[in-house]
Amino acid sequence: MTLVDHPIIRERLTHIRSVDSATAEFRYALHDVARLMTFEVTKDLETTIIEVETPLKKTDGYDLERPIVLVPILRAGVGMLNGFAEILTEASVGYIGLYRNEETHQPHSYYCKLPANIAEAEVILIDPMLATGGSAADAADELKKAGAERLRFACLIAAPEGVAAFEERHPDIPVFAAALDERLDENAYIIPGLGDAGDRYFGT
Repeated sequence: MTLVDHPIIRERLTHIRSVDSATAEFRYALHDVARLMTFEVTKDLETTIIEVETPLKKTDGYDLERPIVLVPILRAGVGMLNGFAEILTEASVGYIGLYRNEETHQPHSYYCKLPANIAEAEVILIDPMLATGGSAADAADELKKAGAERLRFACLIAAPEGVAAFEERHPDIPVFAAALDERLDENAYIIPGLGDAGDRYFGT
């Protein structure tokens, strides 16, 4: 796992975690963290050299070798999507819908809509929380079944248990997180965490 550490990310995470942060403050801070994470998550994307003409002469420029597809896990992943999409304006967007059974803590799929170019794209799977790792790993399964070959996963906060579970099922997918927290509690919530990311982002 790669920890994306930066002073501004640490400051914004403080607002995201705080129980005193209203919905608007939570959203703005989450967007900022996602924007900042984008650069670390994508720093090894391959490029090709192209010729570009400036007002003075021709020179070398660069183009991304492959298209980019952003795939948030509904619904909380939408909050991070907005930050990534502000930087990766050319990216296509797919959606995977999963919900967690509150008794078994197991994920259940209810929606999957992906761009047609998923097999040739650089795919970034997005979800704010990596708790048990089940939802993220199941979403990665869906992407691989659809033909995705170049995958990476970005989250806001991860629990050690979730990182271990995800990496066991998908050792080929790099994981990026803005914070690695202490543990999961008996209800499989991340401690200290931030509560329910979807509820806090959407004000529900």
